[in-house]
Amino acid sequence: MLDALTLDQMRVLVAVAEAGSFSAAARRLGRVQSAISQSVQSLESTLGLVLFDRATRTPRLTEAGESIVKESRGVLERVRAMRARASSISEHIEPELALAVDALFPMPLLIASLKALRVEFPNVPATVFTEGVNTSEARLREGAARLAIYPLPAGPPRDLDAEFLTYITLIPVVAASHPLARVEGRISREVLAEEVQLVLTARSPPPYSQPGGGVISDHVWRFADISTRLEFLLEGFGWCNMPLHLVEGHIAAGRLKRLKTDRGHNVELRMYVVREQGRALGRVGAWLVADLRERLKFCPSTHRESGATVGAQPSVLV
Repeated sequence: MLDALTLDQMRVLVAVAEAGSFSAAARRLGRVQSAISQSVQSLESTLGLVLFDRATRTPRLTEAGESIVKESRGVLERVRAMRARASSISEHIEPELALAVDALFPMPLLIASLKALRVEFPNVPATVFTEGVNTSEARLREGAARLAIYPLPAGPPRDLDAEFLTYITLIPVVAASHPLARVEGRISREVLAEEVQLVLTARSPPPYSQPGGGVISDHVWRFADISTRLEFLLEGFGWCNMPLHLVEGHIAAGRLKRLKTDRGHNVELRMYVVREQGRALGRVGAWLVADLRERLKFCPSTHRESGATVGAQPSVLV
């Protein structure tokens, strides 16, 4: 019997519930009142339920009617979303944005772009993986993401297409309460090696992870995500290299101190937009990348510093 249930019947039912009467629903839908009444009666017959109490002058929804109206609204909304999605696909808009982003990327900037994207493409859902060291590429190769943003210190792999997006400045920092914060002048590698180094360790197995690179201390604490490492850094557990945009506020507030090392310069990571080889960006992905590029122009912490060097080894990730 439920096979006889139609979307039109559900639209009529919702219209009557919202308009308050059969006659008002008829005017809203541009139909005669008898057609509205017949549609409701047919729906009641199909469901085997009484949806309206007709004992009063103005029919009122029964308890069953209120439940069916709620369900009908849900069905009609899902149908609307399906049609909108189909329309988007027919216009060559990706049915979904699947994006993997390394946690080193400025997340407030990414959030701003995704908010703007939601306005521009309201019917396109998004899956966003915010990844740790070297795992964004894993999501891309697994097919979980169609687009990834992450650093490529050794340059783009031959089997992936990559476009340069921005620089991420890494600086050595320590908590203001840490003994290194009281050292005057430049700090040698030997001095740094005597203190605890807070190191990021990739979760994923080879070939994506490269643990151990850049470790210069005999005393190492390892972390799987950069946010946890920042918390331990602020508590004075050790020193590490951190993205400038993540720590500049803490430095300004006096919670962290930027160390001067005998190397005399900071490391700049090249961040790339990476995708499968030969797969062009869709309209949604291209729009997002263009919006990110525009916003990055006004993000000082992603511009190259004078004298900075571009890292060419995985060691700069720690």
